[in-house]
Amino acid sequence: MIERMQVGLFIPCYIDQFYPQVGLATVEVLERQGVEVDFPAAQTCCGQPLANTGCLEDARPLARNFFNIFQKYEYVVCPSGSCTAMVRHHYEQFFPGDHDFEEFSHRVFELCEFLTDVLHVERIDGKFPHRVGLHQSCHGLRELRLAKSSELVAESFNKAQKLLGSLEGIEFSELTRSDECCGFGGTFAVAEEAVSCMMGRDRIFDHERAGTQVLTALDMSCLMHLDGLLRRDKKTMRVMHVAEILAGREV
Repeated sequence: MIERMQVGLFIPCYIDQFYPQVGLATVEVLERQGVEVDFPAAQTCCGQPLANTGCLEDARPLARNFFNIFQKYEYVVCPSGSCTAMVRHHYEQFFPGDHDFEEFSHRVFELCEFLTDVLHVERIDGKFPHRVGLHQSCHGLRELRLAKSSELVAESFNKAQKLLGSLEGIEFSELTRSDECCGFGGTFAVAEEAVSCMMGRDRIFDHERAGTQVLTALDMSCLMHLDGLLRRDKKTMRVMHVAEILAGREV
């Protein structure tokens, strides 16, 4: 009997509290690829909001808790570039010189990154006959390198778009500024509400100009921000996490 790969599923706070359907879609996508998914119920916030606000000592026990819970898994998968980047690139300040943590950090992956880089998935079966605008969340783009940044002179790549592009009937919007921030930034959206909203509306205008019907991203926090602006301005553009589209959810 062939043993199935088991992954530990890390679900960010926004998904856990407000968008559980994204977590369920993530499980479905992974299980379709033959992966056994385990959700450790003792998991908590990764501590990113605290760390971003400068409360490092308050974030430290959350980092230690994360490591203690997830270190037993061969891989950890998270449907968020932001939270994945926090663990992989910013936890090292809490584990100086800890070789066990250093090895562990290389086993933590964002969902699309895991599908393309670990499972080497070339296509996802399914249909999505809609014009999709892909928002490049900052942490996934700049820290995890899930797509090519516009300022780099290099061969173009986009891990999420590669997977989405295998779906029958999908079209992609051609944006003027493909990797500009949406303005969310966690606590930035609270401290600088006016600037945050202006940035978000700029992104929405770019998608409207390109004919986007469904706005998608790898981070539900960015999508929450954009969806709030869309609903407030009574616009018809829909918002879906990449995992929901890959799982075959309807608009």
